[in-house]
Amino acid sequence: MVLQRFDMESVKPVGSTLLTNCKLSKEQYPKLRTEKAKMSKVPYASVVGSLMYAMVCTRPNIGYIVGVVSRYLSNLGREHWAVVKWILRYLRGTSSMCLRFGLGNPTLECYTDSDMSVDVDTIRSTSGYMMTYVGGAVSS
Repeated sequence: MVLQRFDMESVKPVGSTLLTNCKLSKEQYPKLRTEKAKMSKVPYASVVGSLMYAMVCTRPNIGYIVGVVSRYLSNLGREHWAVVKWILRYLRGTSSMCLRFGLGNPTLECYTDSDMSVDVDTIRSTSGYMMTYVGGAVSS
């Protein structure tokens, strides 16, 4: 399990996937040499890769935030690492949740959303989608 691999199985759980009012950007990269050296020891890429695997296989609900944190794989700051740890805390708090398909009509539904200029670095729009089958999320 991802939490055990990165020694996060005993962290305090949280109920939401993202810190409120948290905007990540390139400006949060470390500026000082000592801070860069410290952040280079953080297993950021490995954790994000594990989160991507979890997202694809069992946790489509973390798709958006994993996509956001994956933008900073090459040069991360403390804020980027804090958000990744927050996602792990969210997984800890929701580890007993599972996908459950209803007993209703076998219908496939798709929902979309967009946000204009959410990426503070490029001022680009972003969009997302979620597909459900009989009420259970199957893709996002």
